[in-house]
Amino acid sequence: MVMIFIIAVVGYRYLGDETHSYSWLDSIFMVVITIATVGFGEDSSLSPQLKILTIFVIVFGISTSVYVVGGFIQLMTEGELQRILGTRRMTKGIERLDQHVVLCGFGRIGQLLASDLTKQSQPLVVVERDDARYDEAAALGYLVVKGDASEEEILLAAGIAKAKSLVSALPGDAENVFITLTSRNLNPKLLIISRAEHPSTEKKLIQAGANHVVMPAHIGAQRMSRLVTRPITAEVIDLVSDNQIRDVEMGEIHLRTGNGLIGKTVAEAEAHRKHGLLVVALKQSDGEMMFNPGGDHLFEEGEAVIVMGHLEEIEKFSKSFHN
Repeated sequence: MVMIFIIAVVGYRYLGDETHSYSWLDSIFMVVITIATVGFGEDSSLSPQLKILTIFVIVFGISTSVYVVGGFIQLMTEGELQRILGTRRMTKGIERLDQHVVLCGFGRIGQLLASDLTKQSQPLVVVERDDARYDEAAALGYLVVKGDASEEEILLAAGIAKAKSLVSALPGDAENVFITLTSRNLNPKLLIISRAEHPSTEKKLIQAGANHVVMPAHIGAQRMSRLVTRPITAEVIDLVSDNQIRDVEMGEIHLRTGNGLIGKTVAEAEAHRKHGLLVVALKQSDGEMMFNPGGDHLFEEGEAVIVMGHLEEIEKFSKSFHN
């Protein structure tokens, strides 16, 4: 369309004779009214070259116009235009994210995980190659990238370079291994949580770079066993983990440089007396887990304190020692 317009304008400008000489403005005017089918009246006194040019403009200009308009209508009727605009919005939304979660797979586990992360105001990007699941995730308002999560360009499009963690929740162990390996190469500092169906896959996932491996079948079996042997304990754990007790959950406080808890004992922190919190466990700087620490334990830099209580009190307790 642009090419025809330019050629026609130049033609009218330079092919005119003494009787019909067109300025640049007149040339543009002639092309516009011809292609737009407005017309300028029959002028049989035009020179042969101008007549040929006018025929060219009418035939090719109108044909191209019809093609362009038809293509635009097709885009609108087939929803292609909406899809393109939606993809651009997705891309811009992902580019603005930082320290988000990349969720690979929007199956049963992926959907539950996405819902739970959203409730906790955790930004995430879903990677899904199945058309139906992609559309479902987009309809629910999630940022989605369509494609195979084991391919580098797809993970880069999901913002893996700025992500804080990746969850590979696909049902196939081989796929999860490839995704883990690719993700670790793209972002060495990434926290990778991968799903596994078979116990033999756990070692492979760890070798590929996964920080944690979750086996849904194993967890389900443990939960059912607990319900049989310790039903009340199982009920309490389920109530806390599923947030069924109003505002009560477990939180973690990381003791970094400048935190006021460093150098204090558990008793001096007065977590229970002032905030009604239970200090459930500590993950020490060497990675060892200490459950139910004594009142004389001294908090050290690099530790993570796991407390349980009302969410509001956990936030107050954390802020009171945060500098």
